[in-house]
Amino acid sequence: MIKAIFFDLDDTLLWDQLSVQRAFEATCQVAANQYNIDPVALEKAVRKEASELYATYETYDFTKMIGINPFEGLWGNFLDDDDNFRKMKDIVPAYRKDAWTRGLKAIGIDDSQFGSELAERFPVERRKHPFVYEESFNVLEQLKGKYNLLLLTNGSPDLQNTKLEITPELVPYFDHIVISGAFGKGKPDVTIFEHALEKMSLTKDEAIMVGDNLMTDILGASRVGMKSVWINRHNKERNEVVPDFEITHLEELFAILSSLNK
Repeated sequence: MIKAIFFDLDDTLLWDQLSVQRAFEATCQVAANQYNIDPVALEKAVRKEASELYATYETYDFTKMIGINPFEGLWGNFLDDDDNFRKMKDIVPAYRKDAWTRGLKAIGIDDSQFGSELAERFPVERRKHPFVYEESFNVLEQLKGKYNLLLLTNGSPDLQNTKLEITPELVPYFDHIVISGAFGKGKPDVTIFEHALEKMSLTKDEAIMVGDNLMTDILGASRVGMKSVWINRHNKERNEVVPDFEITHLEELFAILSSLNK
């Protein structure tokens, strides 16, 4: 009997990739207005430089374990009470400036002052563009009261809470919110799933995990022995991690829950 549903946040309920895309488009357009450049080429260059730089920092292994990607580093403040987050807080100002400055340089613009301006612009644009998938509220509304709902998200508490602050309608649906950076381990680590189950006073057979990421949400659920639903809206390819169910729209959850609770 399924009593609880664990939801991932980014790209499951929130369309984080679209928010990042819009922030890049708006910031790169500022550059295109200043210099006669292709904004798409700049975005590609900055994404590449950001990813490469991000992997060079001493915090990289920690960010991978907690589940913080390079583009979150371009706008998060990491005001969390933890040594690793304090290091990130110190690193990110230079990281942002260098990512944008190097991106500009890669397409022929050598202007570190302008790189700094773009580095400050991107976080502003990212906060302006929160997107929630259109079905998220409807699905949560129908589930609330019938199931216990828990949000299980990887990331920095400061940054994940910022995302929730700019989409405040999501929070009231959840009985508990578990953020990897506050717990100390990220999905797919078994212990964060066990922790979430303990919070709900449930066994692994009484909860189901819904998420978009095979390597975190689905792998972690399978390791702990929970059933899993992979939300695959964008026709991603499968790998060796096999979910119990695959859907393309959150409303398909209802039929799965009905069949499991017969």
